[in-house]
Amino acid sequence: MLVVAEIDYIRHEVNKKDCSYSDVAKRMGRDPRTAKKYAEKEDLSPEIKQKRNRPSPVMDPVKDIVDQWLQEDLKQKKKFRRTAKRIWIQLREEYGFQGSDRTIRNYVSRRKKELLNEGNQAALPLEDKPGAAQVDFGEAPFEYQGEKITLPYLVLSYPNSNAFYFQVFPSQNKECFLEGMKRIFHHMGTVPKTIRFDNLSAAVKKILPNGERQLTEEFQNFVLHYGFECEFCNPNSGNEKGHVESMVKYVRNNFLLPGLHVMGLDQLHESLWEKAENDRERNHYEKEVLISALFEEDQNASLVLPSKEYQCVRYETVKADKYGYIKVDKNLYSTSPRFALNKVQIRISYNKIDILTEDHQLVVSHSRLYGQYRKSMKWQPYLNLMAKRPLALKYTSFYDQLPKEWQEYFKACTTTEKQDALKLLATVLKTHDFNKITEALNTASTHGHPSVESIKQVFYQLTHGRGIRKEIRAKQPLPNMPSAVRGLSHYDQLIKGAEAE
Repeated sequence: MLVVAEIDYIRHEVNKKDCSYSDVAKRMGRDPRTAKKYAEKEDLSPEIKQKRNRPSPVMDPVKDIVDQWLQEDLKQKKKFRRTAKRIWIQLREEYGFQGSDRTIRNYVSRRKKELLNEGNQAALPLEDKPGAAQVDFGEAPFEYQGEKITLPYLVLSYPNSNAFYFQVFPSQNKECFLEGMKRIFHHMGTVPKTIRFDNLSAAVKKILPNGERQLTEEFQNFVLHYGFECEFCNPNSGNEKGHVESMVKYVRNNFLLPGLHVMGLDQLHESLWEKAENDRERNHYEKEVLISALFEEDQNASLVLPSKEYQCVRYETVKADKYGYIKVDKNLYSTSPRFALNKVQIRISYNKIDILTEDHQLVVSHSRLYGQYRKSMKWQPYLNLMAKRPLALKYTSFYDQLPKEWQEYFKACTTTEKQDALKLLATVLKTHDFNKITEALNTASTHGHPSVESIKQVFYQLTHGRGIRKEIRAKQPLPNMPSAVRGLSHYDQLIKGAEAE
């Protein structure tokens, strides 16, 4: 292609000096047809350069295969992706590829850049791209343990397919928020490529002036662990995640009304997976394709699940009061007398509060309380202290919580027996509940008020699988034996015999 100066020279020599095409071409070292073309050309406007796709007999048969491998690898962590050399070797072994490794290197380098650019662009229109999801909380009425309450539920929905999952929790705090997403990820076996959120406090610590978000540490670690991209709505713009907003209403109207009667959330969760999956066996409201088929597209476009499950917990160090209680969210939890007025490390999950030693060993575990100004007391760590003050037993809530058999036993105990029995319970209740030790008490009480040592022996027989030894009975009746007579009369007879001699 000629430059502008060359074109100007040809047009000047031919059109103004009347030189021949061949003469001008000879002077320029060009073909006469080129000189004729530019001398007579009427439109010199800029032209769009057409990309020429040159045939590649070596690469063309395997391009689709390499593209598929690259797309699969981009879902993996970088260290798990195939190198260009590995792709070249695999093509040779599986498809008899005859090209050089440099040919593959050049193609892989170019296609990776193109696919990554497509991926970045695909993250923008989140509402209808496969692999993009939205998350939000809703609320519904429940009848839980005989009480009518309102509980939140977490919904993760896919705008592309209209598929969703949901889980019910006691709160909308960080631990419930992360636990809900983790459960859904591991149930699906994949992770959405992109997830859009509202600016909920469990994820966003602060909205910065430039529009960026300062994320909570727990949420940021969760995102890094599972590798998805997070998008946030503008403040007061919940409509930007309109799909999940609609799905929250759909879930409540179709699955949670009227208020469900539940005895425990764990049992409820198992039924919720099935409800969500059965709902996919219907056509999409717009695309007239089964939602289950569209959901497969979402799954294929999603990320691979990490090999390790994220632990949705946080650790805090708090100071116990003089009774050994620590406070979490305005609720009290017992620790141990040795932690009174000292700092103690705790592990907090959505349903548990674990008290730990300095070397991270579990001291006692509580079910997490929701609401305010409630107290959870685990007496086992306090029983050795109580053994030093056995008279205080009757005035503690521990005595009221005892099975009736133990209450009756303690009433008949001496002070020393109470001390020994409390020490036994302090040891046993570290690893067992009251069932086995109460069974041991009942067995040992068959012949009257048992000693603490007798209860202990029976307990270890029960727990070590040996059972209770049955009464031994002779196969044949024993012969009648003369009755034994105690006293000094035998000695009197011996003395009389000696005097007679």
